[in-house]
Amino acid sequence: MSQHFSRRQWLQRTSAGALATSLGRVTWAQSNSRPVRLIVAFAPGGPVDFVARTLAETLSRELGRPVLVDNKPGANGAIGAMETLKGEPDGSTVWITSVGAAAINPALYDKLPYDMVRDFTPVSLVVNNVEVLVTSAQNPATDAVDFVQRARAANAPVPMASSGMGSIPHLALLQMQDATKLDLLHVPFNGMAPALTNLLGGQVAGVFADVPAVMGQIKAGRLKALGMASRTRHPGLPEVKTFEEMGFPAVDTNNWYAFFVSSKTPRPIVEALNAATRRALADPAVANRLLQSGAEPRATSPEEMAALLRADTNKWAALIKARNIRLDA
Repeated sequence: MSQHFSRRQWLQRTSAGALATSLGRVTWAQSNSRPVRLIVAFAPGGPVDFVARTLAETLSRELGRPVLVDNKPGANGAIGAMETLKGEPDGSTVWITSVGAAAINPALYDKLPYDMVRDFTPVSLVVNNVEVLVTSAQNPATDAVDFVQRARAANAPVPMASSGMGSIPHLALLQMQDATKLDLLHVPFNGMAPALTNLLGGQVAGVFADVPAVMGQIKAGRLKALGMASRTRHPGLPEVKTFEEMGFPAVDTNNWYAFFVSSKTPRPIVEALNAATRRALADPAVANRLLQSGAEPRATSPEEMAALLRADTNKWAALIKARNIRLDA
């Protein structure tokens, strides 16, 4: 039998529910003073570590509990993922990872020790890290259109670096190849640092990189930004056009970072962590430091982050399958 409520009754019930959720958040934050471990799936000193440490102090204040960064690098993020699942599902263990371990690994490896849908619950997106095509300052190309035209005129394979097979820079390169129909020779390196060294040395013609990885060298004039692999221009490099603006659609690559917790974590705790993340990213000092580095602070709801994870998992799986890219587990 259906129930009908007056407007007053509905407001009373809604207010009571909101109050209960609010009290649940406060109770979780105050009932346990144990530090929150922020698991970083990469080594100290890298871009994910930088974002984690930029947020840790403000998150500590917002949660009323210490937030300690704990680096667990290796296996393309799998070690960090499994370390997170070892913790109690009470909000005291949070995983910050890039898109690779979350949305790309499932298509690259035949077997993974974790399943993103089964084992994890998204808390929030933390930052966007779009890819930018860069070349050395000595390269005469002025933008991506000019780069493509010169490559076509050369009538020879164009050597292009990446930070490794199946990496975001590699996938961006494949998107560019599909959009431009250029003959690009993929030259994978073990990380972005050697890729940039070879770019500056003239061994390769270009590389896609996260904006934070190359912002300093672009500003210093050592590297030249030719195009953004994103739907909108980057706030730190507003003069650099997107590939879509230059007539090359579907070159859209975002190496986002996000917070995840065990899927067994109670919903009120996920909401409390989400609210704290939103407040921390809105803090002017935090936001400015991230923007200065080239990262774009961006909070979402858990549902929005889940939708982004699904979309990128499907997008990258389709490209990886089409190019038959596999890595040994």
